[in-house]
Amino acid sequence: QLQLVESGGGLVQPGGSLRLSCAASGFSLRYYVIGWFRQAPGKEREGVSCISSIGGRTTYADSVKGRFTISRDNAKNTVYLQMNSLKPEDTAVYYCAVYQEYGWGCVLSAEYDYWGQGTQVTVSS
Repeated sequence: QLQLVESGGGLVQPGGSLRLSCAASGFSLRYYVIGWFRQAPGKEREGVSCISSIGGRTTYADSVKGRFTISRDNAKNTVYLQMNSLKPEDTAVYYCAVYQEYGWGCVLSAEYDYWGQGTQVTVSS
């Protein structure tokens, strides 16, 4: 059974950091593009970042550039999202998702095939 499980969310003060993890089971992430998305209450889902299957090329939304870093560990079948300098507007449920493509690019607007259940990130003092 293909499954993605996010973890690492929580409550953090503005300016703080969190590292989200997305662990895959039932398939190998090696051949997939992985993306992180978020959805705040009352807002549409937003693409945050993605990473290619070859070369680890990354894409970031303008709102998180310079603050968030996506990385992948194929040996652990896990993807990470390091979030620094967090702001209250980063508060959302964060989801990881994948689509199968063995290549050098990634696209946040692509159709992602599998999604995790999400992890809540709350940035508040």
